[in-house]
Amino acid sequence: MAEQMESIGKECTPLKHEFDACFTRWYSERFLHGDKSNDCEKIFKAYQACLKNVLREKGLTKMISDARPSIGSVFTDDNDDAGDK
Repeated sequence: MAEQMESIGKECTPLKHEFDACFTRWYSERFLHGDKSNDCEKIFKAYQACLKNVLREKGLTKMISDARPSIGSVFTDDNDDAGDK
């Protein structure tokens, strides 16, 4: 098996690896067979929350939010720049 990448925050790495494994399993065993259920949502939300905390601690959320329009992203999150101002 290929070596797995770490997350931007080391504390999020175990969640990243768990999500990556879940997603790979879901994609190959379910999605490709027509099942679009969301088996990985719980672990994704935990990983996403961890990432948001790390980005906030590093002072990156405002920069990311400010960059979104220039790349055509319509993604928004009410808490993206909390604590970065």
